[in-house]
Formats: sequence, structure tokens, C-alpha cells
Amino acid sequence: LVGRTAGGRTFLAQIDDMGEVRTDMDHLSCFVPGMLMLGSRTLPAKEVDPAWEPLAAELAETCYEMYNRTATGLAPEYFTFHLEAPAGQDMEIPEDAPQNMLRPETAESLFYMHYYTGDPKYRRMARNIFNAIQKHSRAPYGYAQVKDVREVPTTLEDTEPTWWFAETMKYLFLTFAPRETLDLDRWVLNTEAHPLKIEL
Repeated sequence: LVGRTAGGRTFLAQIDDMGEVRTDMDHLSCFVPGMLMLGSRTLPAKEVDPAWEPLAAELAETCYEMYNRTATGLAPEYFTFHLEAPAGQDMEIPEDAPQNMLRPETAESLFYMHYYTGDPKYRRMARNIFNAIQKHSRAPYGYAQVKDVREVPTTLEDTEPTWWFAETMKYLFLTFAPRETLDLDRWVLNTEAHPLKIEL
């Protein structure tokens, strides 16, 4: 369910168990821009909706803003969007969602957006996210989840999720690597970012 605020921010709303629309967008939804871009560039032309690519670009911007609008430059678990609010005031971190769990979805989409468009802004976004992680999530023996992205200095949790190295770091690396590092005409990345050869 695509929503837009008065300030022009595009987001993916939710429908709860009672059928009510919630103007919340989870970080988990940030795989969608990459999915749309991948589909628009690899599916047969007759199956592609021309709206996919522009929507992918808008949603990728929103996913980046989930990082960019916090004190730490790290995204919380989700944002609430205020439909009538002007630009810059249309996203709010709910009290039950301030933690950053080093999730991969935004990094995944930035990889696909850069791979298919070559637009350097996606590398700039990825760099800013990586720098924020380096600054605020680094722990003595790895990287850790952050309890509250609104607070500097950060409080780290004693946990490093498996997807951090398996997915998040892999997508960030691939975004900066030469395009031929992973040829998406020959390889597909599964949901855990493992490359599988399309033709054996």
C-alpha cells in the first residue's frame, strides 16, 4: 500500500489485523526498491509495469532518509509517517522502535539501484550509512546493535546479528565493487544474500 505525505515523501503503509491502515513503514520493507528495480530490468517487458522504476527510486530515498534523519545516522526499526505534515516533519520515530539492528534491506536496495542505474548518489548513501555504522555500532570484537538511534553517544547491545556480515556488509561491499564483481545476468542473490548461479 503506497502512501505519500503532503511533503512528498513516498512510503509503504501497513494494514493491521483489523483492516485499518497504519502509516508506519518498517525498515524490513526497504527491500522493496531493490525488488522493483530488479524486476523492471530482468522480467520480460510485457510483464513490467513502467511505474516500478520511479517508485523504486522514491522508496529508496525514503529508506535512506530513515538513516539520514536520526542523530546517529542509523535507522530505527520503523518510522511513522504524518500524511499532512510538510517536508522534513513528516517522519517520526515511535517510542517502541528506536533500536538499530544492523538490518540489510536498505543496503540491499542501494546495491540494486546503483547496479542498474549507475547513479553515484546511491554510493554516497551507502557510504554515509557505513560511516554511521563505523562510528556508532563498532564494538571491541565486532559490531553491535544500538539501543536508541536518537541518542549520542550510543548504548550498544551485547549482540551481533548473523545478517550483519552475511547480508548488510555484503551489499555495502558490492555497491562499491566494480559492476563485474557480480554479474546479475549470471547470478541471483537469494533472500540471505547467497549468490546462486542462474545456469549450471
